Amino acid sequence: MSLRRLFIAAPAALLALPALAAPAAAASQVSFAQDDSGGGRGVSIVALLLALAGVVAGVLALRSAGRADGRKGPGTAFAAVGLGLVGAVVAAVALAGSDADVGTGNGQGGAMVAVVLAVVGMAIGGLALARSRRTA
Repeated sequence: MSLRRLFIAAPAALLALPALAAPAAAASQVSFAQDDSGGGRGVSIVALLLALAGVVAGVLALRSAGRADGRKGPGTAFAAVGLGLVGAVVAAVALAGSDADVGTGNGQGGAMVAVVLAVVGMAIGGLALARSRRTA
């Protein structure tokens, strides 16, 4: 598997992990204390990884957008925009679910960074998409 396919397939696998882990989490009967510190970091980390994968895919698409061979076409640019959009939605869900301030361990700071990275990934992917359509 090439490195570019790995960058595109890894976020899809990350999206599938919560769906696979949900039945196992529901089956466990562990009671936690009322203190909810540190409980929302997982969603923020997933959002950060998705947004970062969108930025990486956007940079790869932007590098290959102006080339004459153009084997991939606009596929990687669409992947960058899609990963950025999904990362922004997951980060918005994490921000909506956080009930404390930044620095309390609930993932609000990471979700804010993920929103910024997702917007950057979507912008780079959109630029690569525009360049690939113009040169084709």
